[in-house]
Amino acid sequence: MKKLLVLVAALTVLVAPTFAKPKKAKKAKAKTIKVGIINNDPNESGYRTANDRDLKATFTKDKGYEASFAYSLKNDEQIAAAQKFIQDEVDYLLLSAAGTSGWDSVLKDAKAQGVKVILFDRTIDADPSLYAASIVSDMAQEGETAVSWLKGQNLKEVNVIHLQGVMGSAAQIGRSGALDKEVAANANWNMVTQQTAEWNAEKAQQIVQAVIDAKKPFNVIYAENDDMAKGAVAALDKANISHGVGKDVIVMGFDCNKWALQELKAGNWNYDGQCNPFQSSYIVSIIEQLEKGQVITNKTIIMKEKGFDAASITAEDVENYGI
Repeated sequence: MKKLLVLVAALTVLVAPTFAKPKKAKKAKAKTIKVGIINNDPNESGYRTANDRDLKATFTKDKGYEASFAYSLKNDEQIAAAQKFIQDEVDYLLLSAAGTSGWDSVLKDAKAQGVKVILFDRTIDADPSLYAASIVSDMAQEGETAVSWLKGQNLKEVNVIHLQGVMGSAAQIGRSGALDKEVAANANWNMVTQQTAEWNAEKAQQIVQAVIDAKKPFNVIYAENDDMAKGAVAALDKANISHGVGKDVIVMGFDCNKWALQELKAGNWNYDGQCNPFQSSYIVSIIEQLEKGQVITNKTIIMKEKGFDAASITAEDVENYGI
């Protein structure tokens, strides 16, 4: 009997179920999204510096992105950078094009490789099927708003120095177009000079200084960004020509750098057109939709912008809209 009991006990031990500790479920590792970002030179202007800073603060490793950046003010160099990013198999190509044309071939390559293209800041001349979305300012509307403001000043004669940005860029085309149209339509609007200063303050100063030296009469500076307006004002100051509210020369700029809006509020400038550099949140929203497999039906997203008049700008405007 004792032997039988020992045998039963032994068998019980052998067949008794064992309960292993449940393994902790492994947390799925979030996908790292690889992006190639092509932009204009961050030193081009205060607007571009803010734009680049915004992108770099958003597309970081801790937010799930592996980002590479390339910069140029030349279309051919940007296109070469885009081709390299495609070869590197990025998931998304983010593009602020230096020029509007010449992009079809590289965008077709991107599409063939499954790389989704998102345009930001500037439009291009390409079939919308070649990019996922376009997040832009309405540069033509910026120009029209500025020219409409200038018309509202009811000057007997408009003799304008027109300082253009990089030729062929969406910003230059839009801001130039409205002024060109008005000059062509009005006999009392005269283009004293129209030259590109390529967004650069020093080049703008040289152009305005040349007009002053040639003793050509003018009463309006229409600069397509704040830095060029700043350069123009430097030439005016050097020649002791008054500018701003109630003075000899009307000064107009674009981009709404905080320092430029302060010049406006002080009455030294007359007008500044807004151009919103903070586009990364819009881009992230598009990426999130695409990652979920959603179709982007409204491909063109235009940010709302305004123009500021020295006569009505407030300290709150400077704080809220200055970049």
